[in-house]
Amino acid sequence: MITVVVLTKNEESNIERCLKSISWSDEIVVVDDQSTDLTVKIAEDFGAKVYQRKLEGDFASQRNFALQKAVEEWVLFVDADEEVPEGLRQEIINAIKDPKAVNGFYLKRKDYFLGKWLGYGETASVRLLRLGRKGAGEWQGKVDEIWEIRGTKKTLRTPLLHYPHPTLTQFLESINERSTLNARRFYEEGKRVSFFDWLKPCLKFFQNYFLRLGFLDGVYGFVFAVLMSFHSFLVRGKLYLIWRKEGGWK
Repeated sequence: MITVVVLTKNEESNIERCLKSISWSDEIVVVDDQSTDLTVKIAEDFGAKVYQRKLEGDFASQRNFALQKAVEEWVLFVDADEEVPEGLRQEIINAIKDPKAVNGFYLKRKDYFLGKWLGYGETASVRLLRLGRKGAGEWQGKVDEIWEIRGTKKTLRTPLLHYPHPTLTQFLESINERSTLNARRFYEEGKRVSFFDWLKPCLKFFQNYFLRLGFLDGVYGFVFAVLMSFHSFLVRGKLYLIWRKEGGWK
């Protein structure tokens, strides 16, 4: 009845926890971006169907490829650094058994950041369209991709558990990689850096730390708000440099 899809790239430290949390599914499909660690072996030993496919900076294409490989009526997308807790498992099972005409479900997510569960900031309001009928839509957007599902959609209550970047070094590496992909996408879309764009990193911090009550998470909320602001700055800085190099800006 349900296929769970996991995209991977050198996730040997996360993949086992993830796979154990989705072992109840009818099928597990792993699409791997040429990992050089033990990710593929762990997934294959677990019984997952593993496909090797180069990402090439296009997450939507990778997810749509996985959709084509899924054989069940319902598909759930889970990242390798996420875990499906028991409460969410039961909600999902009950949801897809309901005969009502619902084509997709949004999932909430809770982040474990540097040893603490965050309760505020932008992560507290995350809603991800991750569960849907196989033929109800496709993923759009190379980066920060969205599953465009037709028809009625609802939201499940129990959040996914997210364990992103257990160390500050890994988080900074991820920010650097992701900001490069975002900057390239914006350049390909013809977006330029305006004066207002340079203010957005400051607004990002204000939004996370004050408007979304990140200060209630203490020093962790402050560090998270700073890092998200830094990511916003890197996207715009890299976009500006791409335009100077390839777009003829002076």
